[in-house]
Amino acid sequence: MGVKQHNLKGIVTATALFAVFCQPLAAQTADTGDEKALLSALSDADAAEAVQLERQLQALWSHSDSPAMDLLLKRGREALQEGDTQTAIEHLTALTDHAPDFAEGWHLRASAYYEAGLYGPAVADLERALKLNPNNFQAIYGLGTIFESLGDTRNAYRAYKLAQAIHPHYESVTEALERLKPEVEGKPL
Repeated sequence: MGVKQHNLKGIVTATALFAVFCQPLAAQTADTGDEKALLSALSDADAAEAVQLERQLQALWSHSDSPAMDLLLKRGREALQEGDTQTAIEHLTALTDHAPDFAEGWHLRASAYYEAGLYGPAVADLERALKLNPNNFQAIYGLGTIFESLGDTRNAYRAYKLAQAIHPHYESVTEALERLKPEVEGKPL
């Protein structure tokens, strides 16, 4: 499949996925009590508090209840940080094969696929991650990043706005919204 056809398929898939996640989050989510409390606090936190709450959510989302699966996640994350996307994909594929209900495995593998330039598989993994954890603002941000990479700034902007609704102080989202705002909303006269 050619690059343009591959990217077109990614745009179509991402657009369909995004339509699902534009529904109100409360209708989609089945938070644990801890997660719900952390997300509520995050939406009302100041910037300094938000950093700590984000760390707590990441810790919660990165815990699979299986030491073996947690090790695969750790190895995949380390390989990705070292720029070894192929090894990251291998570790994270083993993780998603053995723990298909662990959202963070799908989210991190989507990041590895994105780094490898494989947008179609990245979108498919984000779809799975967001079905399992629709409040993962980093996965929603990742979807926005893919839209932006494919030139779909309007849907990228919408994804970033959705991520911002969950985490108002997410710096990467704020920067992306500022960057795209003139193109999407127009420039003041």
